[in-house]
Amino acid sequence: MLRALAVDDERPSLEELLYLLNADPRVGSAEGAGDATEALRRINRALESGPDGPEAIDVVFLDIQMPGLDGLDLARLLSGFARPPLIVFVTAHEDFAVQAFDLKAVDYVLKPVRRERLAEAVRRAAAQRGATPRDTAPRIPVHEPDPDHIPVELGGVTRFVAVDDITHVEAQGDYARLHTDRGSHLLRIPLSTLEERWRSRGFVRIHRRHLVALRHIGELRLDAGTVSVLVGAEELQVSRRHARELRDLLMRRTTD
Repeated sequence: MLRALAVDDERPSLEELLYLLNADPRVGSAEGAGDATEALRRINRALESGPDGPEAIDVVFLDIQMPGLDGLDLARLLSGFARPPLIVFVTAHEDFAVQAFDLKAVDYVLKPVRRERLAEAVRRAAAQRGATPRDTAPRIPVHEPDPDHIPVELGGVTRFVAVDDITHVEAQGDYARLHTDRGSHLLRIPLSTLEERWRSRGFVRIHRRHLVALRHIGELRLDAGTVSVLVGAEELQVSRRHARELRDLLMRRTTD
């Protein structure tokens, strides 16, 4: 089972996180640290103990914004170790998700932490470490995904965004940022997965970083050999590789 360390400078948040971790059947032990410096000392003991030693730590649940050494700084230090523990970031801010991905984080959980969302992060960590749940592990029912909506997290609350409301999607590493007229949402899913899933719904790849809904394209612009599209108020570059296909698709739509 997983041996976890939770790091948060806010005591109530730390205690809540420890409570949820200790309630998960895949977590064998969970202890806390009030700042990154204390956590680093504890992790050093774990590394000296070895992966099978009594002080070992498998995964660190790490807040980002802390006084002094912050969570990203600590993760960068750990990435230089030969066998560092896994990292799950637990934060109130979604703005650091891309940096978290660059640091090979297992997951990125937004506060306030929901039991179901933390359980998913634990599942991912357990899968990487090969941990086995206790016999008392609760069985979670699996539901078929709704093809017309996609779940996103905002301030610890799961909301369902209608696919038809999404104007375009921007790749950010293994994450995708969904753009709508009312704002954007960061989702842990590769752009290639959404491209395959939504091709039949009128989404087309226009660039290695962008997937666009054809129905939301207002203009196709040609300027000195470059191609771009206007989606709402945003102008997006179209790569040469995708320009011909995009023009053909738009022409087809106007003639249908």
